[in-house]
Amino acid sequence: MGRSTKLRDLIGAIKDKASLSRAALLSKPNTLSLHLSLLRATTHEPSIPPHDKHIAALLSFGNSSRATASAVIEALMDRLQNTHDASVAIKCLIAVHHIIRRGSFILQDQLSIYPSTGGRNYLKLSGFRDSSDPITWELSSWVRWYSCYLEHVLSTSRVLGFFLCSSLSTVNKDEEVEQVSALTNQQLIREIASLVDVIEETYKAPDSLHVHGDRLLSEVMNLVGDDYLSAINEVSLRINEFGERLRALSFGESVELMCALKRLENCKERSSIQPHRKKASMETFWGLVSEMKDRVGKEYREDARMVMIGRRERECESARWGERVLKSSDSVRFGSGRLVSNRFAFSILESVES
Repeated sequence: MGRSTKLRDLIGAIKDKASLSRAALLSKPNTLSLHLSLLRATTHEPSIPPHDKHIAALLSFGNSSRATASAVIEALMDRLQNTHDASVAIKCLIAVHHIIRRGSFILQDQLSIYPSTGGRNYLKLSGFRDSSDPITWELSSWVRWYSCYLEHVLSTSRVLGFFLCSSLSTVNKDEEVEQVSALTNQQLIREIASLVDVIEETYKAPDSLHVHGDRLLSEVMNLVGDDYLSAINEVSLRINEFGERLRALSFGESVELMCALKRLENCKERSSIQPHRKKASMETFWGLVSEMKDRVGKEYREDARMVMIGRRERECESARWGERVLKSSDSVRFGSGRLVSNRFAFSILESVES
């Protein structure tokens, strides 16, 4: 295993040098530095995450024109789609994750609309396989999960109207509360459900024997862990808002909110992603979820009881109306044989004739 790993590392280093040389020869002068920065941030070197200076260099192109930002996203996605190396694919996805977290507005905007013509989903890597050796085969499962996870983050960001965990989205607490309070019940429920999608996806990370010793996978989990805390904070804000307007919810909204809270509570026992440094905060959060679930359940049962009472009252009213129609004093004699053939109508007619 050690000899094959060294051979893979050597081949990877050769590929990186060849890629840099090819980029220097074939790239246009105005995009050369961009392609070189991308290649340095997404090397074949396994188990080592992209150096922060290389990520920063790549992100710096987002401070230029929109055309340059578009070229960055296009080059990154081409690199991701064309590679068959698991380490390169994960590093491309890490670069995407850093754009979501630290990228400029126009860089994030180009990522959110890419490809601008619609069509192909460039983060769909469900068929990715690197069968070079057992380690790369295992890393392939991480590529498939990580790309799917980032899809969920982008989808949720579209629902929220801002990038989850982005430094550009940071506002003070009062402004956040004010923004959330302006949302309708349906908007709040939709945002909570979408945030729960991200939280649920974090728990689908592959079980790996190498994650604790692999710096590349540790970098992935650190980024995902930060997203997890951001998602928890966003859900907390919305749950607190529902606490202020719980009695104003319709029966259908109570059902939708209860479903989202149950999905969320199902995540409580899974500890693979929950950051231990925030243990006290997490306990407070799960207590908030449980309390809100109980309150919504109480309102739900009360609403259900009122619905049943209303239904019974309508049924009783209908029965009373039927009784009034069948009173002999209100009956009229019909010449039609259809009414006479009915035994109830026949008895009514007898009463009228007598």
